[in-house]
Amino acid sequence: MGKLWQKGYSLNKLMEEFTVGRDFELDQNLVISDCLASSAHGRMLNSIGILSNNEFESIQSGLKEIVKLSSNNSFPISMSDEDCHTAIENYLVTHIGDAGKKIHTGRSRNDQVLTCLRVYSRDFLYTFIKEAVSLSGTLMDFANKHKMTAMPGRTHMQIAMPSSVGLWAGSFAEEIADSLSMTKSVLDVIDQSPLGSAASYGVPISLDREMTASLMGFPRVQNNVLYVNNSRGKFESLIIDSLDQIVLTLSKMAQDLILFSLPEFGYFSLPIELCSGSSIMPQKKNPDGLELLRAKSASVSAYGIQIKNIIRSLPTGYNRDFQEVKEPFIRGIKLALQCVRIMHLTISELVVNTEKLEKAFTPEIFATDEAIKMVLSGKSFRDAYRDVGTNLDKVEVMSPLDGIKSRTSTGTAGNLRLDKLEKILTELKEDISSQEENVQKSLKELLGMDVKPFRE
Repeated sequence: MGKLWQKGYSLNKLMEEFTVGRDFELDQNLVISDCLASSAHGRMLNSIGILSNNEFESIQSGLKEIVKLSSNNSFPISMSDEDCHTAIENYLVTHIGDAGKKIHTGRSRNDQVLTCLRVYSRDFLYTFIKEAVSLSGTLMDFANKHKMTAMPGRTHMQIAMPSSVGLWAGSFAEEIADSLSMTKSVLDVIDQSPLGSAASYGVPISLDREMTASLMGFPRVQNNVLYVNNSRGKFESLIIDSLDQIVLTLSKMAQDLILFSLPEFGYFSLPIELCSGSSIMPQKKNPDGLELLRAKSASVSAYGIQIKNIIRSLPTGYNRDFQEVKEPFIRGIKLALQCVRIMHLTISELVVNTEKLEKAFTPEIFATDEAIKMVLSGKSFRDAYRDVGTNLDKVEVMSPLDGIKSRTSTGTAGNLRLDKLEKILTELKEDISSQEENVQKSLKELLGMDVKPFRE
């Protein structure tokens, strides 16, 4: 067999290179997901009498072989195949005969792309959310360990008020947790089966879309078949945008760590194994990983913009433009996951320099505390503010630890309330783990073997 659309002529070579692009390379990521979708589709076709029992069993056997080959990086996809869908069907026809020609019944290639990307994306989100929860948890533990480690609070980059390393780390832990609630919401949106929509308008066969959805572990069918098509690219952009919020947080963390590990600050130290060197200056140990994290966070954001710009002005129904969504999506999600892992590694190895932090507590950092003390003695805040502001040399110097302890409102340095965050993270982790376990059970029953759709 040749291309899925082949019908008596060959495509111009230049046009073939242009239209195929890198799909045949990118689709190595999607082979297992497509085999799962094909297995569900084949089982459904068997249930409505389009495939015989023997034909379905042959197809199922062939799909298992392909999954094993793909897991060992031994399933080739060539430019002449165009994509994994053609390569899979060609393999089936070659190895099991005419039964392989029937598996496409009731499907379009667009249908296949939508479904395997949905299976792949869902599994990726399980992985990403769990790893981001782990990062948030590590930051929470770091905050708890250093809840009484004094750290100058800064605004406008200038000395502001007494703070703590715990407050600093806890702020990012909570920010990541809140951002993950958006990622979880996106997971809930995409967790619906598009299979059976064909090329936007369904087919004149009574396909059991509910059956295939259940077989793949989806809780529901994405109902309107035209909406299914129009969600291509839209759903990918939702995923990237939710990840963008998290890497945006990581970028700010990276900037803080670069700044506060400078010798001029010395609040933190980065282990040398996390730093690279200079090709000309022997003394240099550079925070290149953190610098690149800043830049790569922008790349994740750019991939989301690229996807939205591709689909922005497309008319309703399938258009080949959708093909260009695949590369920025796959690159974007993998890069976001890598950023989470790099920050997790960095926080796990970060050294806190207590003496440097305490030495940074210059007298003016207690100016606001001095004004509040006057207020508690009966003076108006505005008068106290002016008195202190015009007599900074008379500000009473406190111990940094007392500065932390005096802040007792919920969420302040002296009362971090990390128990609230711990509850959120525990519930999120349990929810995602339960969902993933149920889906993995469905996929194992579907194909008769353990499978992992998301390939790194």
